Amino acid sequence: MAGSSSVVPEVNNVPVRSVSLPSRLQPNSIDAELNELKTFGLLSASRTNIHAGGDTISTGFTRLANLYNNIEEILKSPLTRQALGHQQNVKLVEESLEDSVGLLDACGTARDLIMMMKEQIQDLQSALRRRGGDSSIGTNILAYISFRKKLNKNIAKSLRVLERLQCKNNGAAAFPLFGVDCHLLMVVKALRESNAIAISMFQSLLSFLSMPVMKSKAGSGWSLISKLIPVVAAERSQKLFNEVGIVDFTLYTLHGQFRRNDAKIDAQTELKRLKTLSASIKGLEAGLDCLFRCLIRNRVSLLNILTP
Repeated sequence: MAGSSSVVPEVNNVPVRSVSLPSRLQPNSIDAELNELKTFGLLSASRTNIHAGGDTISTGFTRLANLYNNIEEILKSPLTRQALGHQQNVKLVEESLEDSVGLLDACGTARDLIMMMKEQIQDLQSALRRRGGDSSIGTNILAYISFRKKLNKNIAKSLRVLERLQCKNNGAAAFPLFGVDCHLLMVVKALRESNAIAISMFQSLLSFLSMPVMKSKAGSGWSLISKLIPVVAAERSQKLFNEVGIVDFTLYTLHGQFRRNDAKIDAQTELKRLKTLSASIKGLEAGLDCLFRCLIRNRVSLLNILTP
């Protein structure tokens, strides 16, 4: 008996691959992350008159990127790859791949818009530093205003694209899944809901960038706004205007004054406002870059499931 027992393999030394997921990737954890993002106070901003600030939106992008990182780990797990690799589930992978193209396009467009804003802000900052309150700065202010009008047209087109993506995503979410195990159901739900959150965040970003211009009916154009802005600055409030809106309103006011030849520019004040806006734009740029990389990695993970 002793001799026979000596040939029994040491089972404890045999490596065993576990199909279980870390606690942060369990369904309850993913659901908690999704619910936190939904109640973040950002997603409804694009549907109301309240505009989220740049810091709020950039934080939302960072948190969403973290969620996509977790989803990527789930997609790479043997359990998920095996489930999605079955022929009857290939359509779910193809659906997710198609959705990823739309999200990458939307994120790429948002990055382009942010880059254009960044360049225009830098140009105006440079002009103000060189010329100060000189009347020749009016040309640069007019150039910024013209850019904002063109940007708003591009934003309107992007919003229409996002609306179509949203309708498509809502349609897919309403389609019931039959014959799918609990794990795969969690994966599909996480992908669909994270995509819906991404679309809403892109809408909030575009809303932030295109805060409507409120001209008064009188010929003075921006007299009411110019009176309100010092109050807003003094109270450090973002209830009426976000960072983009404050710069828009002040520059439109100055443009109207230039046309009446009574412009008085406080270059340091304008530079301070542009600095605040520039910081928000840089934060948004970083958040979008991070999210874009996560979306690419998710797409690669999905492609790897189809091409093992």
